Amino acid sequence: MTGTVAATGFPVRWEDVRFAYPRVGELESGSVGERDVLDGVTLGIAAGEAVALLGPNGAGKTTLTRMLMGLVRPREGRVLVGDWDVARHRPHEMARRVGYAFQHADQQLFARCVQEDVAFGPTRLGIGTDHISALLDELALLDAAGRHPYDLPAPMRKLVSLAGVLAMRPGVLVLDEPTAGMDRGLRATVIAALTRRVEAGVTLVAISHDRAFVDAVATRKAQLENGRIVADAPPGA
Repeated sequence: MTGTVAATGFPVRWEDVRFAYPRVGELESGSVGERDVLDGVTLGIAAGEAVALLGPNGAGKTTLTRMLMGLVRPREGRVLVGDWDVARHRPHEMARRVGYAFQHADQQLFARCVQEDVAFGPTRLGIGTDHISALLDELALLDAAGRHPYDLPAPMRKLVSLAGVLAMRPGVLVLDEPTAGMDRGLRATVIAALTRRVEAGVTLVAISHDRAFVDAVATRKAQLENGRIVADAPPGA
């Protein structure tokens, strides 16, 4: 399985990051009010760490992670992935370092079959596809390689989405609710795949409400509330 894993991970850091969305309805009325989402977040994650981002809906977890891809830009502060300031790179450039699996897998699936979907990213990045069969086998998707992703049940589509991210062998993995809807067997498959990568030095940032997943994979957990980090500790703390 070594050929499916990134050669190195990257540290990531948010430095005094602030962000606000326009308030619903105020753009139409012509006002410029904003709703604060992140309020001075500073958080560093070392290469090879696995950090679970916890907190209620609306706490800012997804906004924080999307900054690692440059999908959201901070109003203040900066975001670093290794020696790259994300503000200086476009999302397609960040894809060489950061792999992002969205909460809803259907946002990422588009090809005619699972094999094509998983191979799309590495093909675009020019890193080859010789490792795809091994990756599909690792995620119990080999038998579904020729099927259309939308013919699979939702938990399996999440696996396909994860496979598409892992196929690009990123040094940083960002996963939004990676085990949502999965039974114990599929969760174990995901946990094993991610544990291999963290042990190899890949950096993992995961948003999750799945306590079993967090306890099995995370080396730290960071709690967000009202746009601020209110706790940062090992999973058992």
